[in-house]
Amino acid sequence: MTATIGAPAPDFTMPTDGGGSVSLLELKGRKIVLYFYPKDDTPGCTKEACDFRDALPDFSAAEAAVIGVSKDVIAKHDKFKAKYDLPFALASDTEGKVCEAYGTWVEKSMYGRKYMGIDRATFLIDEAGVLRAEWRKVKVPGHVEAVLEAAKGL
Repeated sequence: MTATIGAPAPDFTMPTDGGGSVSLLELKGRKIVLYFYPKDDTPGCTKEACDFRDALPDFSAAEAAVIGVSKDVIAKHDKFKAKYDLPFALASDTEGKVCEAYGTWVEKSMYGRKYMGIDRATFLIDEAGVLRAEWRKVKVPGHVEAVLEAAKGL
């Protein structure tokens, strides 16, 4: 299964910070903002996480849960969450299965060197578990605001 707008979102169950877990099934009935980011505690990822943190009251008012996803291990998520006081779940996809299902595990290039990594992307899933919007190759400035407007419109 791959992520296709208008189709059921690819299913997932992942461990989260603090020893918890999160799944598409348990979130049914709520809008879900599932955002994929490359790595905890790096400049762009920190800015994006803090933007989601600062806008969380507005996402909550729109009845949308925010979940960050990377391949970092839970211990790194715990430190990242504590350092920046992040009030939403950080899910660990160490095997990359969820990243692959959502098409965010891609070949990247830096200084001529090719490698595999997470492409920054966000997905908006409705209360029935249907994928309603996606943002790929995300640029952090203004991104959270665009996602919030879409969530309010669902």
